[in-house]
Amino acid sequence: MSEEKIGSMLCPNCGKLISINAEACIHCGYKNPGLWGWGQRLTGLFRNYDFAQIVTLACAALYMFCLALDPGAIFQVRGFLSFLSPSHESLDRLGMTGSFAMAAGRWWTLITAIYLHGGLLHIFFNLMWVRQLAPQVEELFGASRLIVIYTFSGVLGFVLSNFMGIGFTIGASGAIFGLLGAIVYYGRSRGGVFGREVYQQTLQSALVLFLFGFFMPGVNNWAHGGGFLGGYLTAMLVGYSEKSLENVRIQGLTVVTLAITIVSFAMVLWQNLF
Repeated sequence: MSEEKIGSMLCPNCGKLISINAEACIHCGYKNPGLWGWGQRLTGLFRNYDFAQIVTLACAALYMFCLALDPGAIFQVRGFLSFLSPSHESLDRLGMTGSFAMAAGRWWTLITAIYLHGGLLHIFFNLMWVRQLAPQVEELFGASRLIVIYTFSGVLGFVLSNFMGIGFTIGASGAIFGLLGAIVYYGRSRGGVFGREVYQQTLQSALVLFLFGFFMPGVNNWAHGGGFLGGYLTAMLVGYSEKSLENVRIQGLTVVTLAITIVSFAMVLWQNLF
């Protein structure tokens, strides 16, 4: 039981003022809107952070750690796009996914691989797009939905590429295409002058990036396509802020998403230690 027993709050379902201890919202009937006093704390938890900054720090830390696991790989020249690339063995130890990982039952790599990168340019361009798109998605959908969209898109991108026989793959690009897919869904669903403008511009950007991938060596276009589809479908399922506020169900889904992410990295640690 939370110590917070008195006060008022906005109903997470309809946005109207209610008692924090109300068993149901008097306006819309939403059950237990305050979660025994924890509702506002959950809302504050997801609002008071910078998702793009967290992803940047996590990816950068894992990239540096990957290089440190096999310093000799730093001096191996494998092409312009592979400048400062971690070794295949290091990436595999830290959670690289692909059809081989799935055949070995390493399901957690569908999440851990989102945060791994194969070179300096790879991580630079991916994080540049994360820092550009994540704030846009957060503004349109909310902080909790952003976490769900990003994670589910990355996972669906890897699921498709693994199913298509891609043996080894890493990177945030599937999740990034998922952010584009979510914005495209928003624009199409919202309609109007603003919605059409968002839809056309974002879809055009996604198509240009997707086509560009066919001219770059080693790009996993299956993950890009799967990620875009994942972002579009996830956005359709969770909705966006103009339609409904982030309620307790969305926040609960976000907590589950974060928990699975933590468990996935714990599995990587367990695999390396034991």
